[in-house]
Amino acid sequence: MFFRLSDDIALRKWKYVDRAVYRKGIDCALGVSKEEFELLLLCDGQHDIPLDPYLIRLLSAGYIEECKQGEEPSKWSALKEYDNYYFPRMNLMITGKCNLNCLHCFNAKDNAPLNTELSYEQIIDILDQARDIGIHAFTLTGGEPLVHHRFLDIVKAIYERDMYVFELNTNGLLLNQKTLDTFKELGCFPLIKISFDGVGYHNIIRQHPKAEGLTIKAIKLCLENGFRVKAQVQVNRKNVDTMMETAHLLNGLGVDEMRIIRTTEAPRWEKNSPQSSLTIEEYYECMLKFAKEYIHSNMQMVIDVWQFVRLYPSLKLYSLVPIACNKDEFNIRIPMCKGNRGMIAVSSSGEVVPCLQMSGYFIEHGISLGNLFKTPLKELVRGSDYLNLAMAPLFKQIIENDKCGNCKYYKACNGGCPALGLLYSKDGNFYHEDITKCFFFENGWYEKANNALKEWRLEKPLDI
Repeated sequence: MFFRLSDDIALRKWKYVDRAVYRKGIDCALGVSKEEFELLLLCDGQHDIPLDPYLIRLLSAGYIEECKQGEEPSKWSALKEYDNYYFPRMNLMITGKCNLNCLHCFNAKDNAPLNTELSYEQIIDILDQARDIGIHAFTLTGGEPLVHHRFLDIVKAIYERDMYVFELNTNGLLLNQKTLDTFKELGCFPLIKISFDGVGYHNIIRQHPKAEGLTIKAIKLCLENGFRVKAQVQVNRKNVDTMMETAHLLNGLGVDEMRIIRTTEAPRWEKNSPQSSLTIEEYYECMLKFAKEYIHSNMQMVIDVWQFVRLYPSLKLYSLVPIACNKDEFNIRIPMCKGNRGMIAVSSSGEVVPCLQMSGYFIEHGISLGNLFKTPLKELVRGSDYLNLAMAPLFKQIIENDKCGNCKYYKACNGGCPALGLLYSKDGNFYHEDITKCFFFENGWYEKANNALKEWRLEKPLDI
């Protein structure tokens, strides 16, 4: 019998990753056993292979299909080997410009002269560089990515290179039927992450008199066309009391997930709305009250309260974000941030950063870890200052940070979020602890959260 790789399956190898499978529509590569990988290499339409349990398992998983002798896999499916470290995804800021003047955002429209934008030609160069190191999936972001006049051409270029868009960050105001039709023609069905800052407050924070109505219209349009929507909601003292009303609205529309993000004390926000940020304690108090009410609401939308708690109604399950792992999972070689390790972030000036949340800090302090128009991406992911930070292991933080090294909770929190650690550091120390996680563990919020949400099951109990 003869077999070939299915058209949505590709074989890949990277430095220290000697067998992996990409599947179209799944952002990260899938691991397979040595025996399975060797068998997949033979599924080229040329080898006569007898049925055995491994082959049957690969058939049932859709990795391979029976074929006639000589039917080869696609060029994309064939094995490709890369001599760089494995990074499956790229978060690409195609423009720093936006069509709104949001009170909290440095990419606001009135800052446009200060905000850079990648040309179409530069983006094509970046896509080619990404393809050549084995990147598979993209988050497109801005600014507002749809402001870019070649936006749809950029999406098409990604698919022409057998890569795909798995997330789109947008305010939604420029989404229309033509854009969604083009997406569907390309087989492009990203998770569409739309900003929505609360019933009655979205217009105020976005500084647009019709933003709320237009954003709800955009959400409905996406859902009607079969796209999943994740609403991203800023929370602060202005709108915190509207979170449950906002959740009811979004759940009623059919939104998949509501992500609530604490509006941080960024300079623009402090200037436009002084003392409007919730303190860490206020944030935990308000969000725990919201979570407790939500689990009794019968709503089915997933809730992600940034850096605090996630609620999964269909499973009656919750997870506490500060608990990164338990003691049996802890390994000092684990990356400080799994997100940084799995996604390369590129700003609208070509700067490469561990995550885009750090880009503003780096710009403000004149820090450059590499620019794709000066240093090829392939070199940056073989060895560079960028790579050192993106792959920084826990033992590095333990060595550099005495508080983390001596903390009994470190095996649980793993130092928290490096971007927040950097934000709260006074000396630009990447290995600074995330004080929001310190506050969580040192002030009894693990116990408070479990007590409030005890009717549901905790995904990963504290084990130190």
